[in-house]
Amino acid sequence: MEHVQEHDEGLGQTQMYWVERPVYNQEFLQGQLHKKEKMSQSLGQKIARSCRCSSKKAKSHLYSFLPVLKWLPRYPVKEYLLGDIVSGISTGVMQLPQGLAYALLAAVPPVFGLYSSFYPVFLYTFFGTSRHISIGTFAVISLMIGGVAVREAPDEMFNIMESNSTNSTDLLENYKARDAMRVKVAVAVTLLSGIIQLSLGLLRFGFVAIYLTEPLVRGFTTAAAVHVFTSQLKYLLGIKTKRYSGALSVVYSLIAVLSNITKTNIATLVVGLTCIVLLLSGKEINDRFKKKLPVPIPMEIIVVIVATGVSAGMNLSNTYEVDIVGDIPKGLLAPKVPDINLLSAVFVDALAIAIVGFSMAVSMAKIFALKHGYTIDGNQELIALGICNSAGSFFQTFSITCSMSRSLVQESTGGKTQIAGTLSSIMVLLVIVAIGYLFEPLPQTVLAAIVMVNLKGMFKQFGDITHFWRTSKIELAIWIVAFVASVLLGLDYGLLTAVAFAMITIIYRTQSPQYRILGQIPNTDIYCDVEEYEEVKEYPGIKIFQANASLYFANSELYTSALKKKTGVDPCAVLAAKKKAEKRHAKELQQTNEHREKAVLKHTSDMETSVKHEVINDELPLNGKSADANAQDTSPDELEHFMEPMTNVHYIILDFTPVNFVDSVGAKTLKSVIEEYKEVGVFVRIAGCSGPVMDDLTRLNFFEKSTTRDLLFHSVHDAVLSCQLKVGSVPQTASDLFVTTSQTHMEN
Repeated sequence: MEHVQEHDEGLGQTQMYWVERPVYNQEFLQGQLHKKEKMSQSLGQKIARSCRCSSKKAKSHLYSFLPVLKWLPRYPVKEYLLGDIVSGISTGVMQLPQGLAYALLAAVPPVFGLYSSFYPVFLYTFFGTSRHISIGTFAVISLMIGGVAVREAPDEMFNIMESNSTNSTDLLENYKARDAMRVKVAVAVTLLSGIIQLSLGLLRFGFVAIYLTEPLVRGFTTAAAVHVFTSQLKYLLGIKTKRYSGALSVVYSLIAVLSNITKTNIATLVVGLTCIVLLLSGKEINDRFKKKLPVPIPMEIIVVIVATGVSAGMNLSNTYEVDIVGDIPKGLLAPKVPDINLLSAVFVDALAIAIVGFSMAVSMAKIFALKHGYTIDGNQELIALGICNSAGSFFQTFSITCSMSRSLVQESTGGKTQIAGTLSSIMVLLVIVAIGYLFEPLPQTVLAAIVMVNLKGMFKQFGDITHFWRTSKIELAIWIVAFVASVLLGLDYGLLTAVAFAMITIIYRTQSPQYRILGQIPNTDIYCDVEEYEEVKEYPGIKIFQANASLYFANSELYTSALKKKTGVDPCAVLAAKKKAEKRHAKELQQTNEHREKAVLKHTSDMETSVKHEVINDELPLNGKSADANAQDTSPDELEHFMEPMTNVHYIILDFTPVNFVDSVGAKTLKSVIEEYKEVGVFVRIAGCSGPVMDDLTRLNFFEKSTTRDLLFHSVHDAVLSCQLKVGSVPQTASDLFVTTSQTHMEN
């Protein structure tokens, strides 16, 4: 029965009374409930069912593979078209300069950045499920591509040495050969990363992105920003240095730039710094007045147009030796099969690029989907990116993903659907086929300025250190490891190191869970940590133990140790103390016996000594028993005088509510705990087992011999009621703990 309080408003009094409540253990529930029969299917039947086709199923698969067929026929022209046009133009004017700039990061000629801003963006319209992200070139992915290209096609392969002198004809030919080879490498990486993404999508492996946790991604992208910034210093200063890749590439690049700092081209530096100031001013104006401006000021394209005009008018290339973009072919290139011989050399890089690219895209897509109330399909996003990259590689593009800055512009300027992305790609196409050659005089330092300014948001992520310091030290460790490893080891191996460390933290958390002793909040059936709340009370003779982790091989010993420490009952120590007390008791009995013998011998005459001595030795009784009998047959009451005070705990309840699974080692550990505590008179009960945990225990033959299902209870409260009955702690007053039960329910 339970103690219930009710307030009678008419009488203005609180009435208290007892209510009958049955105790439910697992054995009782098993007898009352009947499982539903499930039709089991063989593997062949499952395959046949999945391969069975119908018109409805075919239509569903078609709509899933080509989402455009679902949303385009329902496109509300009057409501969405104007916003998509404005958004598409705004995003397009950002695509142009960023495509040119990020090509430098990818170590390929700028025109290939334009190709990468057209083909994949156009394809995403048909296969993507996000309405707001802007697909195209992105700094991190471009830098990873460039690292592979420089590693596979270094300057030394083409006899290109560090020099600030005027290029000769032979040197120009070497540069062209090097660029052509780097394009082949970039295209091969793009093809392979696209195939990996497509395969993962078809196999429904969209969940792989969850292993790139937010602290990991933010630490990784911050490190990538350091790499990008360092790689652009030589373009900003107008000096020629070797481009490094791999471990310590940031350090080598900084040393190379600083060692050639005296060769800085002043004109190049002035142009670059001027562009940086203008771009930062434009961003500040857009941020401060974004609610008043109908569309953001396209400062990047303005700077590109102005810088191109100034460079052409002042002939900066010949007069001041300012490096310019150079040749931009008019029109599109014919499709070409990538060099498959390079695939084996770039597999690891392609895998890293595929996962990072998908992670960036799906994270931004989820943010916008949540904001605007629609859903995205992670597996379809993988398929879309895979098609964009693999198909685009035949048209000389390099890997793409979602750009955060462009996506924000596309969403904030009124973009509603993928039509905005299509319009931005058409703008890039017009530049490629019609006016691309006009950007040939554009100084490379302007592109470097655009890249550097776009890193502003990533560098702000250094503020994560203070945030994670306050919220989670483990996530701070993941952020720092991702950042340091990616800066020192390179982005590819840095990412692998960060993922491995993140997995280690998961193991650490499961091996080091929080262990608690629970008590009851008075007048409720809620149980909380007794060390955390003052109002929480424990039942006399009952300990409720909880661990917020599953029980398996990695933490089973820790679980046992914590159980003994928290409950204050160590069966081994109790048994050892009992044996020690028995030995001490036997020794004291022997000493008492000897003392009495001597006393008798002292008062006996010399003539009778030998006879009586034999009698006393053999037959002297002590409380009706011999000394040996007393040493072996000692009553519990007698032992209590000689032993340390024994525990007053009679029942231990293990709260399994947080447990998700139990393996064979965990089941053996649990059974051992039950048996050990039983030997010292402490009985273990288990509460809150979920269905999967019950299945695990049944499959592992946990319920056999002495371990039966009657020690399992549906909830902690039911277990407490049952234990309370047997302990006999029935409350007598309203101030006592409110829960009890009548003796009539003991059988339940």
